[in-house]
Amino acid sequence: MKTKKMLVLLGTLLIVGVVIAACGDAPTATTAPEPPTTEETPAVPAVVIPYLSDWEGSGHNDVAGEPFRHWDDPAEDPDGVPTSCAKCHTSAGYQDYLGLDGSEAGKVDAPVPAKDAQGIRCETCHNAATISKTTVMFPSGVEITAGDDTRCMECHQGRESKVSVDGLIAKFGENVEHDAVPAPVKDDQGNDVKLGFRNVHYYAAAATLYGSVTHGGYEYDGMSYDAKNTHVEGYDSCIGCHNPHTLEVKVEQCAFCHEDVATVDDLKNIRMISSASDYDGDGDAEEGMYFEIEGLQEILMAEITKYATGTAGAEIKYDAAAYPYFMGADGKNYPNWTPRLLKAAYNYQVSKKDPGAYAHGNKYIVQLLVDSIADLGGDTSKLAREDAGHFAGNTEAFRHWDGEEEGNGTVPFGCVKCHTATGLPTYIKDGGTTVVTGSGTTAITGLSPMPASNGLLCSTCHNEEAWPERYAVASVTFPSGKTVSYGGKDADGKFVADDSNLCLQCHQGRESTTSMNNALRGKEFDVVDPGVRFKNIHYFAAGATLFGGEVLGAYQYEGKEYVGMNMHADPEGKANKCGDCHDVHALEPKTESCETCHNTADPMAIRESDVDYDGDGDVTEGIKGEIDTLAEALYAQLQAYGEANGGAITYDSHAYPYFFGADGKGYATWTPRMVKAAFNYQYVQKDTGAFVHNPQYVIQILIDSIEDLGGNVSAYTRPEVPAPQ
Repeated sequence: MKTKKMLVLLGTLLIVGVVIAACGDAPTATTAPEPPTTEETPAVPAVVIPYLSDWEGSGHNDVAGEPFRHWDDPAEDPDGVPTSCAKCHTSAGYQDYLGLDGSEAGKVDAPVPAKDAQGIRCETCHNAATISKTTVMFPSGVEITAGDDTRCMECHQGRESKVSVDGLIAKFGENVEHDAVPAPVKDDQGNDVKLGFRNVHYYAAAATLYGSVTHGGYEYDGMSYDAKNTHVEGYDSCIGCHNPHTLEVKVEQCAFCHEDVATVDDLKNIRMISSASDYDGDGDAEEGMYFEIEGLQEILMAEITKYATGTAGAEIKYDAAAYPYFMGADGKNYPNWTPRLLKAAYNYQVSKKDPGAYAHGNKYIVQLLVDSIADLGGDTSKLAREDAGHFAGNTEAFRHWDGEEEGNGTVPFGCVKCHTATGLPTYIKDGGTTVVTGSGTTAITGLSPMPASNGLLCSTCHNEEAWPERYAVASVTFPSGKTVSYGGKDADGKFVADDSNLCLQCHQGRESTTSMNNALRGKEFDVVDPGVRFKNIHYFAAGATLFGGEVLGAYQYEGKEYVGMNMHADPEGKANKCGDCHDVHALEPKTESCETCHNTADPMAIRESDVDYDGDGDVTEGIKGEIDTLAEALYAQLQAYGEANGGAITYDSHAYPYFFGADGKGYATWTPRMVKAAFNYQYVQKDTGAFVHNPQYVIQILIDSIEDLGGNVSAYTRPEVPAPQ
């Protein structure tokens, strides 16, 4: 019998050793002592337990610490560790939660004796359930699918969420006053329930990492938030950045990309190129994200203190080390919670209780803090919550597909090239192409649907296989089917690669003269046709504007000539490419460089001609003023034409499908003539820098659209197309 028991023990240890060995890092092994040899019990080889010494020095084995000793007083906790805590504070509770004891999985069925709270042990994470575990349920009710780090996320997810905070507030009525202390309500047992603080709990790293995907912070209605922080491939998960046994951060691997990093404290000084804003408004946009968050925390606490006294009616104090954290003047629970104060205090605690928040999901935390300050009435004019467009993971460009029943956070293949972090490199590597079909639609080949991204990554433009080189793109095919290159052609007539071609891949629009003509072929110009639909150029088609008539981005009328690529003032194009005029990461225009030739750093004030294009008699206004006047005239002509040929039309640049009828629905009584002009009007609205990119091309299409609708263009001056040289 003893021999059988020893063999079972040996087998168990060997299984645990094999499973642990799959965790990644080179093991620090400890040899288990050899069992005594007797006649009844033959000699058994010593068992090597991988990673044992690593684990022994970790927080998971700190059995004398508060996380495992909190329930030792039988007077306060006679049953030991309660079911609400046992999952994460005892090994037995975690296994009970997994259903390894034969009970129902997904809950802890019974308290665990305090004496059994002996840390997080090998068998806690290495067992028959965790070896195939791929999902984890967060407090918000959102289920995440992941790999081995689902074991970590079961406990490092917090215990509250926006959902639970809203649920608590809802108990006090649908029309609860945000700034008033609500009267107590009765629970199911008839006891009084008062509005009180909700604590996210400790080390909720997964909630910070996954951001708005799991709603760990209090996300204010009407605001958008960053999703999962994907950082870089291989370093976007718990075990990607932490040793799973010592729990320490793999600082030496951070140093591969981040300079001057030798200790965990050095990580506080990191801010990536995607973080260009001065989030806390202290004038320092170079400090690490840790300090940006710290600055916002100080501002929020000042607002909480002011609000608590001035609006809620009682002084408030905060102590991060003493439960319940927020106290009144008497040192007891803060008494005057209002819904507004609760939300802000909850977010403050979320930012404080994840000490690695500055790395796990700093943009999400910044957004929570800024919004909390704003909701309390604080001044946010010097604060920032958004990043440059390419890295603004909270914006429509990246969040459009979240929560859609059919897409389920999946970006369709036609959008992934520009709206996911991996779409563009996949398109380039796989030889994707842009094709204009016979029906007039633009098709993109070489791509498949992809999960939604939290903005672009460094690896979107920089080739990881030849880091830090950018992907070499020799030419770009536009929706019209025309192919161009910022690099021009070499002596053999071959296109030459140029960095700005990367920008053209996405900043080219999605429609063109070609696709419009294909869609309108055979239709009468002034006859309302239910088959005619508005085509949207899409957003920021700067490349199409800059190349002008060469790529047919706007609708170019038959029989008219249009200027081609805008070479600006320099025949060699030195102030003509994307990177010449824009910071390639912050994306902001380099307005200071405008002063080299112009007497102003304000692009809107610049004009290069004394021609009065819009006929208003003002030849001193910036060229943008000329374009704005013509755009207004085109809109007025569209409305007049609509009234005479099918129905009233209005435009809203912020609401799809942009053009609406008198009933407030999408405009439906299009004629081919009208839809061409509407296409050009939208074209100008959606390239906000059109007045710089190619003002003469834009003026041409506006004047031609007005004229084609029957408007009087006699007062306008249409730019001439230079003779070929």
